[in-house]
Amino acid sequence: MDLLPYPIGPLNPTVEHLLVAALLFGLVHTLVTRTLPRIHRALDEREDATKGAAKRADAVRERAEGKRAETVTVLAEARHAAARTRQQAFEEGAALIATARETALRERDAILAEGQVRIESERAAAEAELRVYVSELASELASRVVGERIGVQADNRAP
Repeated sequence: MDLLPYPIGPLNPTVEHLLVAALLFGLVHTLVTRTLPRIHRALDEREDATKGAAKRADAVRERAEGKRAETVTVLAEARHAAARTRQQAFEEGAALIATARETALRERDAILAEGQVRIESERAAAEAELRVYVSELASELASRVVGERIGVQADNRAP
């Protein structure tokens, strides 16, 4: 059965074809209306996942940059404190060396002065002892030079 009584060729649909087409259209429309929101929801979730991950990555990157800046600041402060400690230790070491040098110089001067005094006293004692024997030694030397025995005169001078 033709829907239009005019012969227009293949464009003239039959009622059966129209019913099948309407049923198929209804079925496709139902499927599309039920699956389209699910597809939209899946697409929205995917977009949220990708853009949300990018936003979370940006937030993590910002936190990491903040932590890095803090670390750089802490390291700079630590280097500064280490330099201060090194300088202070150098100054204390220099002061200790200067103090030790002064102490050593004082001790050296004291030892030298004591040695000089001891040398002078020992020289004086040796000189006094030698004065007693000088006449004997002189006569013995003269005897060796002359070849004859020369007598020693008793010289009882007190030094």
